Amino acid sequence: MPTAVATYLICHDRLKLSGLQATLIVTAVVFAVARPVAGVGIVTSSLVPPLAAALAAIWLGGHAIAAVAYVAGTIGTLVGADVLTMPRVRSLQAPMVSIGGAGTFDGVFLTGLAAVLLASR
Repeated sequence: MPTAVATYLICHDRLKLSGLQATLIVTAVVFAVARPVAGVGIVTSSLVPPLAAALAAIWLGGHAIAAVAYVAGTIGTLVGADVLTMPRVRSLQAPMVSIGGAGTFDGVFLTGLAAVLLASR
């Protein structure tokens, strides 16, 4: 559902370059802090994605700071913590892998809250 909302915001608010740049920043930051933990999966701090998204949106957001924060935080967290860390999952030798685990879900949820706070300023 968050990805669907992010897609809507990209189209509705015409977040082209600023949305892409902010998403790439959040993706890089989240990928840098994500780490595999045996028995748990990929772990990332739940505060890093919303902080990175908020800072990137303030820096690059232009007319739609809240929308850029939400898109960058949602897509950047999912790509940085889940998609790009798939090669690291092999080191865990886990029989099953869950995309969007607890730390990732927390990051996406808190990104939404950060976007609301940015919208209200």
